[in-house]
Amino acid sequence: MAASLFDSAIYRDLVTDRDTAQLFSDTAEVRAMLLVEGALARAQGALGLIPETAAAAIHRASLELQLDPAGLAAGAGQGGVPVPALVEAFRSAMQAPEHSQWVHFGATSQDIMDTALVLRLRQVLALAERRLGALLAALARLAEAHAELPMAGRTWGQAATPTTFGAVVAAWGRPLLALHDRLAPLRAGLLTVSLAGAAGTLSAMGPRGPEVRARLAEGLGLADPGGPWHSDRQPIAELSTWATQVTGALAKMGDDLVLLAQTGLGEIRLAGTGGSSTMPQKQNPVLPALLVALAGHTAALNGAVQAGLVHRQQRDGAAWIGEWLSLPQICLGLNRALAAAGEVAAGLAPDPERMRANIDDGTGLIYAEALSFRLATAMPRPEAQSRVEALCARVTAESRSLVDLAAEAFPDFHLDGLFTPAPHLGTAPADARTFATTARTRAAAIG
Repeated sequence: MAASLFDSAIYRDLVTDRDTAQLFSDTAEVRAMLLVEGALARAQGALGLIPETAAAAIHRASLELQLDPAGLAAGAGQGGVPVPALVEAFRSAMQAPEHSQWVHFGATSQDIMDTALVLRLRQVLALAERRLGALLAALARLAEAHAELPMAGRTWGQAATPTTFGAVVAAWGRPLLALHDRLAPLRAGLLTVSLAGAAGTLSAMGPRGPEVRARLAEGLGLADPGGPWHSDRQPIAELSTWATQVTGALAKMGDDLVLLAQTGLGEIRLAGTGGSSTMPQKQNPVLPALLVALAGHTAALNGAVQAGLVHRQQRDGAAWIGEWLSLPQICLGLNRALAAAGEVAAGLAPDPERMRANIDDGTGLIYAEALSFRLATAMPRPEAQSRVEALCARVTAESRSLVDLAAEAFPDFHLDGLFTPAPHLGTAPADARTFATTARTRAAAIG
């Protein structure tokens, strides 16, 4: 088994999101760092910090030249970062020493690497938002279509009171709406350039340093943070937290689906289930289980990213390397989970017959609360509660129905229509339709 399943040729179709994986390849990292070096030179040339001819040559070369990532390995292994080796290889490949001497002027390795990371995180978030929109649209369709389809609501794994499948779907989707609301402020804090120089003072660029940073931000379509963030890893930590909460919300859906699909319950049907190597009858809920696994993995990695908030002094190698080990897998897990959840939602169908059968299981116990409230209209609530509890105990002990026992115990009491789900759905249908409307509108806005 590969050290990381995200890099495994065997497991890549299970856990890897290829679009996101491309953003975290060595080639993509080198390309992003070259773009930053080229944009930096262009900004400095426009302000006269380096010759404009050199700036133009560097910028053009950053778009045209290709460097072998493997050629940076020795330098990264010795120096802890690949940028010095990148700069050396870039200068050599330019074959114009009069221009290439100005590459990387006044910047530090972390400036280049953090800004290159942000360029790729921008694409990660764009992809995540598109998939979130598609998922919300699919959940909206399910919630609307099944707003009044009754099923057993369950608490602590036990039948509680009736709800609807549409309301269950809405409960999966509402957290995703809230998480989407947080995406815009997350982007605003995260998508900024890093340009602060060796110790965060931009001293090598003199008084024009802040102007260079602003022009660099403009050139890359990022924001100017107004100061250094080498040791301020809060935006990275917020991204990690957001990804952890998204995958956690998706895992809630996945875990519910694993339970609803289990033998003996069978209240939903899944498309694209997996088989067993030895048991022909098996239809394993692979993607729902994957959602749960990805959430657990992301949550574990998130702890390492949060530890990086303790970023010593002006720059800290240990905390920074910890991010490298964890953040790419968090992003891969995030977008794979969103893709898998969208696939599950698109192929998901309830089984109304099984849902009705599991409500009317012959015991009538799911209506115990409704019976106690009906009785409380004619007797004190504690007495009603106590008498229904006694009847429930008899249901189990005597293998009889609460419906029959209630009719015997209260022959003169009006119980007509009590032991059917429709009167007890409460706000479930309205909740499902409210979510569907909101989610459909949000999905259309995302596009």
